[in-house]
Amino acid sequence: MLPLLLVGVVAVRHRSVLAEGFGHLATARWPWLLAAAGATCLTWVAAACTRQGAVVERLPRRRLLATQFAAGAANHLLPTGLGASAVNLRFMTVCGLPLARSSAALALYLLAESVGRLALLGALLIAFPGALRLGALLPDAAVGPLLALAGAVPVVAAVALALLPRLRGALASFLRTALGEARSVHARPARALALWGGALAFPALQASVLVLVGRALGLDVPAGHMAVAYLAATVAVALVPTPGGIGSVEAALVVALVAAGGPAAVATAVVLAFRLLTVWLPLLPGALTLAALVRMRVI
Repeated sequence: MLPLLLVGVVAVRHRSVLAEGFGHLATARWPWLLAAAGATCLTWVAAACTRQGAVVERLPRRRLLATQFAAGAANHLLPTGLGASAVNLRFMTVCGLPLARSSAALALYLLAESVGRLALLGALLIAFPGALRLGALLPDAAVGPLLALAGAVPVVAAVALALLPRLRGALASFLRTALGEARSVHARPARALALWGGALAFPALQASVLVLVGRALGLDVPAGHMAVAYLAATVAVALVPTPGGIGSVEAALVVALVAAGGPAAVATAVVLAFRLLTVWLPLLPGALTLAALVRMRVI
């Protein structure tokens, strides 16, 4: 609740910019918005491809695609993607995969998605080195605490593993299962292509949605710079455990687009429209799909 409260305070302090951003939504060009809606639908297809690529067994395609749509709604109940992970874990176990292998496939999916997002961000930063003014995104005073946090996490993990032998044994068993699953998947070229192709396509399509919305609202920022802003913002907010990234994603995207050279009011309008297309409009049908899948015992 604390990140949401902080976002609320920031929203109140910048209510004039938000009001101006909402006003810009009326000037949106609909052909670009329709293209953005189409790209949003393709993100669920990319997610389904990645999920299929993480397991050797063939999953039922229609149910797999419906599960990805429903997982988006579940993602807003738990922080940092746990809702979608829980839905997909249940779906794989219902399909007959043992819990250990389902967990390994889930870990492989999360790893591939993270690597794909970071690889795409790195490639775009090489192609557009001046896309972001990092000083606006990361004040000098924040560098020290972030480095301290990054160094503390592995130390705490190492101490926990040293002091808890049962945890160490469970982790070793899980890693053996996960490595075996990864070898099995990569032994089949079709599965490896689905895994890594989907992992790259998913963030690319999401970035494309932001670019198309930016074009609809006349944001004067190059497409490559908008894509970099999106990827940098989503990588940054992965550390903020809000359900569905609500609040943290909006704030980070506005800051990133302004850092890329966009006016604050137009950047706010773009982010509002982007989140409306990708989060709020699919939320109710996604929740209904989730309920239907539960009643049908698909998950």
